[in-house]
Amino acid sequence: MTTKRAIGVFDSGIGGLTVVRSLLQRLPFENIIYFGDTARVPYGVKSVDTINRYAAQITEFLIQKDVKMLIVACNTMAAVAHQTIADLSPVPVLEVIDASARMAIQNSRNQSIGVIGTPATINSNAYTRAIHLLNKDAKVFSQACPILVPLVEEGWLDHPATQLIAREYLKPVLAEQVDTLVLGCTHYPLLKPLLQDIVGNEVTLIDSAEAMADIAADLIAKQKIGNDQTSRAEYLFYVSDLPYRFQTIGERFLGRSLGNVELISL
Repeated sequence: MTTKRAIGVFDSGIGGLTVVRSLLQRLPFENIIYFGDTARVPYGVKSVDTINRYAAQITEFLIQKDVKMLIVACNTMAAVAHQTIADLSPVPVLEVIDASARMAIQNSRNQSIGVIGTPATINSNAYTRAIHLLNKDAKVFSQACPILVPLVEEGWLDHPATQLIAREYLKPVLAEQVDTLVLGCTHYPLLKPLLQDIVGNEVTLIDSAEAMADIAADLIAKQKIGNDQTSRAEYLFYVSDLPYRFQTIGERFLGRSLGNVELISL
């Protein structure tokens, strides 16, 4: 039955575990299969052709696992390879950029919206396009923040160095009087307290992980494909490489034990 089939979630590495964390909270009875391409991360500095090729391989892997829905938890893949994934998938495909754009438009009072992300995500203009599809008059100010991902993976979530670097990145965006800031990378939700401190309480932070969970829950309800069993949900984690410290970093992102992580080769 469709209802018992898992939600497939994938990312270039471990950042997408923040999306899984939000899904666990929002949809506690849903089975989830997660794939992190840890052997080939980071995607943010790779070519469009390479990202599309990787995305196609991961999509095919998860479709073989008979998932009922695909969630692209990687902003870079959503920005660059969404069409490739959608063309291959017989099940609904949701992605973080559309989810975050919708939430940004709903929350912004002056329609002046900031976006931070990896260089590949920002250079793709995917957030600007997604926001303008919803409101052509909205003003979008984007900033690539390449150093934030390694700082998060280092666990420097409230380190003075992270505070200093984030403040520098955000200066030009805040100068535009934005009232909403999209965290356009799945690593960034872990920096929410630090970022909120920098931008102040007048600026609303849009967490792509929370936005994704809300939209997934809506689609499941609309299509009546929710898992009707209230027994304990199953969570499977697959990676393409099991790097040193993966378990530690992954559990920090997920907020709970990862259990068994299976290594596979695509």
